[in-house]
Amino acid sequence: MPLRRCLPVLLLTALVAGCASSTIAPNYTSDNPDVMRIGGERPANRDASVESAGSFCLETAERWNEHGRSPDGQTLWAKDTLRKVVPCKQ
Repeated sequence: MPLRRCLPVLLLTALVAGCASSTIAPNYTSDNPDVMRIGGERPANRDASVESAGSFCLETAERWNEHGRSPDGQTLWAKDTLRKVVPCKQ
């Protein structure tokens, strides 16, 4: 009977201790500045380019978008790449 009363308290203690010890601190770094940048002004968007892929061509456009802020208030910039199939110019 005493174990039945203590079991919920033990489970709650284990849950709180487990959640508190496994908190992961965010890491706002990138080894590749072509994909993500931290702080500063919005990077310039590249002009759309057309590349041949054999029997069709791909138009590629790159756009930089704001994706929130870091804990110290710096803007997080991430690059989106948009691709679409276009006819090849002869």
